[in-house]
Amino acid sequence: MKTIYNSIREEVEKHPKVRNSVLGNVSEWKRSHYIILSEIIKDELSEAEELKGGKKFEIGNTISHVTLQRFFENDYQDKTHSDLRFLKTLDKICIFLGYKDLNDYIPSLKLNNHEKEPAGSLEFLTKMVYDYCATTFEFYKHFPDHKTEIFKELVFNGSPFLERTSQFSKELCERDFQLVTKNNRSNYEVFDIHLVTDEPDKKILETQEFWNLLFKVGETGEEHFVNQLNTQIYFIRKIDNVWKIWDNYNPDAGRLNRKFEIEK
Repeated sequence: MKTIYNSIREEVEKHPKVRNSVLGNVSEWKRSHYIILSEIIKDELSEAEELKGGKKFEIGNTISHVTLQRFFENDYQDKTHSDLRFLKTLDKICIFLGYKDLNDYIPSLKLNNHEKEPAGSLEFLTKMVYDYCATTFEFYKHFPDHKTEIFKELVFNGSPFLERTSQFSKELCERDFQLVTKNNRSNYEVFDIHLVTDEPDKKILETQEFWNLLFKVGETGEEHFVNQLNTQIYFIRKIDNVWKIWDNYNPDAGRLNRKFEIEK
């Protein structure tokens, strides 16, 4: 969370209402400056659409100067904060910055960090794999709608990976498979990502992945489980100066499809 805290603090300092006030001309804020900041934030929050209605009573629309001074001056590097009051404070600061809440702010921070990472770097490639797995899980949640276009930013169109994935998933959609997510019945975890091959136009990453999925057939209610821990290999290529996934080795790909073939 340190990156998030620091980013929020930096954005508050750059906010036009703050920069154009007396605070913009002070190198180090004192108690009196946090009182001014508290008033600036209160004025903005009083007009915020996100705080019109029930949410205003849920989290309030003011932040005390004491809380702001604590937030700006404390070092949160080695701390984890799950205190509801602290999270409400972060929500209000993020609303002041123009976001709906803290959860709305975090993806924008990840996007900005992603844009700063050099294309082809290990951080860039690792995020690509994490994003692909998250997108795959989202893809399953749309079943029986077969929305392969969801992969267009991560997987090359016409690649063997996309064709194979499309074939396997289409068969399941035609059988009216639906992913069960209630009470966390379906989930996944990705870990131990490391670079196997590092070439100018080709990268190969190896991952350990655990997928625990429960599908239910629409009409019959019949349940089908996928519970697997395996090693997967991602082949990532650069084509026309764009990095995307070209292929993938997954030893359990099409597992449910093969099950139906056996039953025929």
